Amino acid sequence: MLGRQLRSMREKAGVSMTQACKAIEVSPQTMWRMEGGQSVKLKVVYIEALCRLYEASDEDAAALLGLVEEAQRTGWWHSYGDCVPVHFDLYLGLEEAARRLTTWQLTLLPGLLQTPEYRRAMIWTVFPGMPTAAVEQRVAMTVKRQERLRETDFVTTALLSEAVLHHHVGGQSVMADQLRHLVAIGASANVSIRVVPQRVGSHLGLQTGPFVLLEFPTRTSPELRTKWVEPPVVYVEGFTGALYLEKGSEIDSYRSALVEIKRHALDEQDTRDMLVQAAKEYDG
Repeated sequence: MLGRQLRSMREKAGVSMTQACKAIEVSPQTMWRMEGGQSVKLKVVYIEALCRLYEASDEDAAALLGLVEEAQRTGWWHSYGDCVPVHFDLYLGLEEAARRLTTWQLTLLPGLLQTPEYRRAMIWTVFPGMPTAAVEQRVAMTVKRQERLRETDFVTTALLSEAVLHHHVGGQSVMADQLRHLVAIGASANVSIRVVPQRVGSHLGLQTGPFVLLEFPTRTSPELRTKWVEPPVVYVEGFTGALYLEKGSEIDSYRSALVEIKRHALDEQDTRDMLVQAAKEYDG
């Protein structure tokens, strides 16, 4: 948000990138990273100088300086060190700031809904030689991350292919407990879990692959006379990295896909019935 507002102010003021760089004595690459919201050392003197150059109002300048203070805070996940992959650090920050999260998953449960046993089984699958202590640290991080689900203003919608229920991650006992956990967490007013049954056949979700749509609250503060809106982000995770999509056309495409996926999904009650039945089958 800070980077986006800096770029917007510069463009409205008719200031070139070269002029802005000269004002705070940084390289074009540093300015590009700053305006792009990428990792860069932020200095209050930089923001103050740019606000003067852009002739920003006192209110906007104060709000930007408040964002600098927020951006410099260390996220809770940083205490888990090497447990957080480089590409996932940004995602955790976005998830922490989001007001609404909608995820579509084809084969595995999203981390926010995984039990410790399910998560542990997946870590062992990807990293079979990982020391137990390191595995448990990753499990603990997932449990900590799930605390957001207790916040009633954080709305989560999980759309799952029925295939997710049938992969025996960790074995039958782990899956039975996992499915019962979905039933329990799905009873929360701010959590919606819906399954797309395999009987529907071909649908758009099979083409999109798994993704997460993150939507953010409008930024308000006593200093702001106008509201700042952070646009949504679509997160697409791969085996060795991830994509963060934010162009309007990209977001619209994924929103349209969600409409189609929801059209084929069971409602929440029918989903609960399917989960209960599947858990019984795992119990034997």
